Amino acid sequence: MTTAVERVMPSPYPLIGQLPAVFGESEFAVRWTEAFDDVLAPLINVIDCVHGYLDPRLAPEEFVRWLSSWFGVLLDESWPISVQRAVVAEAVDLFRMRGTMAGLRRHLDVVVDGDVEITESGGTSWSVRPRPDPPSDVDHWVRVVVRPRDPRALSDDAVAAVIRAAKPVHVGHTLEVIR
Repeated sequence: MTTAVERVMPSPYPLIGQLPAVFGESEFAVRWTEAFDDVLAPLINVIDCVHGYLDPRLAPEEFVRWLSSWFGVLLDESWPISVQRAVVAEAVDLFRMRGTMAGLRRHLDVVVDGDVEITESGGTSWSVRPRPDPPSDVDHWVRVVVRPRDPRALSDDAVAAVIRAAKPVHVGHTLEVIR
């Protein structure tokens, strides 16, 4: 005898096993709890595998964008999924170094598949006033030259957005992409 509904996913924790043993002898109780097992099994299996959804290296592609929103990371759709996963996986470290040249270098290393050359003015500034005007772009600058391995896989606008987000706010920048 075949049933119209086949069990797709067995419950890892059958309810009948959670009841006193005397219920295991009752055919009615066994069938009754199997009905609940059929309903609860997909939920239990999702909860058991939630770590796979929260790890950007394992999560389905549509979850990677959702995870990026948790960290306030903006992903460019032109980036390969491997780059998107890497940016989300390293978001905490990238934000910790944000606003420094080391952070800019690390962020570009994650996003760009190719050679990245960064030249900076290296200048510093100070003031005797508690809230000085920020230095001008002329005083502090960074020049980024990118040589991607695959020119089609790199969006100039996306790299410029990464530079704007990762560099110190008062530093001007230029970007040159050599194809």
